[in-house]
Amino acid sequence: MVEWNQEIPTKGSIDLPPDPRALDALGRNHSLETAIADLVDNAIDAGATQVLVQLVKVRGRMRTLYVVDNGRGMTAETIDTAMTVGGQREYAKGDLGHFGLGLKAASFSQARSLTVMSRAAGHEVVGRRWRLNNADRRGFACDVVPGSFAEKEMNRGWRIPVTGAGTVIRWDDIVAFPDTDDPKRVETFISHTVTTACQHLGMVFHRFLQADRLAVDFEIYDADTAITGPPIPVTPLDPFGYPRSGRPDFPQSIEAQLGDLRVVFRCHLWPGRSNASQFRLSGDPVNHQGLFFYRRDRLLQAGGWLGVHAPHRRLQLARVEVEIDDDLIGLFQMNPEKSRVLVGPEFARLAAAARSPGGLSLSEYLDIAEQVYKISNARSAKRAPMIHPGVGLPPRVRATIQQEVPAIRGEQPIDIRWNTFTDDSFFHLDRDERTLWLNKRYRKLLLGGKHGGLNDLPLLKSLLYLLLSNTFEGDYLGSRDKDNIDLWQTILTAAVQAERQ
Repeated sequence: MVEWNQEIPTKGSIDLPPDPRALDALGRNHSLETAIADLVDNAIDAGATQVLVQLVKVRGRMRTLYVVDNGRGMTAETIDTAMTVGGQREYAKGDLGHFGLGLKAASFSQARSLTVMSRAAGHEVVGRRWRLNNADRRGFACDVVPGSFAEKEMNRGWRIPVTGAGTVIRWDDIVAFPDTDDPKRVETFISHTVTTACQHLGMVFHRFLQADRLAVDFEIYDADTAITGPPIPVTPLDPFGYPRSGRPDFPQSIEAQLGDLRVVFRCHLWPGRSNASQFRLSGDPVNHQGLFFYRRDRLLQAGGWLGVHAPHRRLQLARVEVEIDDDLIGLFQMNPEKSRVLVGPEFARLAAAARSPGGLSLSEYLDIAEQVYKISNARSAKRAPMIHPGVGLPPRVRATIQQEVPAIRGEQPIDIRWNTFTDDSFFHLDRDERTLWLNKRYRKLLLGGKHGGLNDLPLLKSLLYLLLSNTFEGDYLGSRDKDNIDLWQTILTAAVQAERQ
């Protein structure tokens, strides 16, 4: 029998630096919107109150993305620390940063080239660049960007002031950008990307946005025409922004104690299923029931019960706020992308033991949430079926209509499109082609300088859909339908011409 030794002997040590290809693995769980959110975290930590995200088109193709902030900026020393893989700065109380990987992981998850240019008050502009190029590996050598180029980038006339201090982050060779100059595909990509990112940032930073501590805008820049589109502001998307509570005795706080640590579950009840974006959030509200974890006012996870209870459609009105601070890090862990919270088995036991001052448990709260859901459903009148919309409305709007209104079976969807008319009328109905045509001569006016696309002007199109969808039903139009169409045509045409004047 070979003798077993508890102690393991060693003889010196050798230095084994990581392979540069390790950079390729950073941020694999990031999406474009979570990666941008990570850069906004850094901007907030730098004291920024304004952040601008600019998408750049060159010869019809998507090429570059900038994230610009008006924070404190960086000196040569601090930018070197920021660009060091795993380099952790000293985090102040209240900072959102945690791992020292945010900038690099977020950027490398989306782009093959990361350039950072920054100016701290009273210092020269500095710039650094990382490139992920397998054919040109040089260890962990980071490129130094000449001050003249960095200065030029800082002074590009950004919508927010960065001449005194601020930071400009530039992504090139972005893997998510479509490799095409087809205008339709590019416009569709821009519309979907900006909409998705605005929804995510609006939800993650809703407390900052609501308190006017932060403003975030998107914009599109066409390098060929040097024209910058109008700003697209990120608006707060508060998961707890209901008009009234589902019960007057809610929200209630349910607390649990673990040694010196106190965990508070702030339990809310939505009054019923809603079309409001605050209820829908980024998709099916069934997926957003459960626990909403915040760290320093930044939303980390939007829903999920994490072993407290199984998800169920009858619990979609139940949402619970849980605040995490550094004292609770041993109980909770967030993933590096700051998009999910991990808990141990003791969390479910802690949640089961939690009670409100009046003795309410989480289990009893969930029973109440089911009762509120049943009552709200009973109050909802049965809705008449409609022909669902097709092309012309954003997927989010179409999904909402499909969820809220039953479809008339056997009917083709109604498309909403733009076309050139020979007259001044605002719309035309083509029942044979199942299309509601809008007069293209009014499109630019109604867009007000904003970017047009297949799914543009969703509010106007949704109102017209609700107004006119029933005129596509049946085999022919009755006299009342025809009179209504004439009436709506006359009023809407006069209204849009008045708007033009």
